[in-house]
Amino acid sequence: MRRRTLVAGAGAAAAVVVAGGYTRLRPGQQPVVPGVPVGDERLEQRASRARGRTVDFYTAVPDGHGDGRGLPVCLVLHGASKTAADFPSLGLGRFLTDAVRRGNPPFVLAGATGGRLSWRASGADDPQRMVREEIPAWCAERGFATETFAVCGWSMGGYGSLLLAETFPEFVTSVAAFSPAISPGDDVFAQVEKLRGHRVGLWCGTDDGLLAEVKAFEKVLPGGKATGGYAEGRHNFAYWSRCIPAAFDLLAPH
Repeated sequence: MRRRTLVAGAGAAAAVVVAGGYTRLRPGQQPVVPGVPVGDERLEQRASRARGRTVDFYTAVPDGHGDGRGLPVCLVLHGASKTAADFPSLGLGRFLTDAVRRGNPPFVLAGATGGRLSWRASGADDPQRMVREEIPAWCAERGFATETFAVCGWSMGGYGSLLLAETFPEFVTSVAAFSPAISPGDDVFAQVEKLRGHRVGLWCGTDDGLLAEVKAFEKVLPGGKATGGYAEGRHNFAYWSRCIPAAFDLLAPH
């Protein structure tokens, strides 16, 4: 196992962080990142039998909560254009600290690189099994609580998050999906009834090509969405970053 040393605020997110608040350099074009410290944030490499390869494994603990021992976990599933190695530069650790400083119960983030398979099996490569079996084991090694999990994801990862909750409803307590890459007739729509009793957050930008599909899914979601909405934005992290605080508010208590 190799561990990379992370520098707080490194990468693209550093350009849009302002101490004590939020900012954007160009409206609608840059992510919005909280100006708060990163806690214990790690990027390691793990051998995944489920995927048949070595993958990046990311974890983040909110600032002020040490190594996160005993804290529950929110799984993070990336979209097709990102991997777990991008999570630090997206500012996920800062969003986590911000969520706790705003009064939410502390929790940790964990995610690994799942390729571009929509978090489904393709031959011997099974990223969903990695999420269901291996990531919990890696989290348990760190002392995190691993009885149940919340899950969030964007685009392809939003699809994967909803599918994970449907496939393993006792494993996932709540879901936050940003612009999930879903469509009527796919497995997520077909199994939507399995989300009954789950708290589901749905967000999508009004300039996103998936808007109609996400709204159609909301209509068939048992009990409707717990939170979320449709605001100006495209299919990018500039929009999704504005949804993360509300998503973490949904997931933290569950």
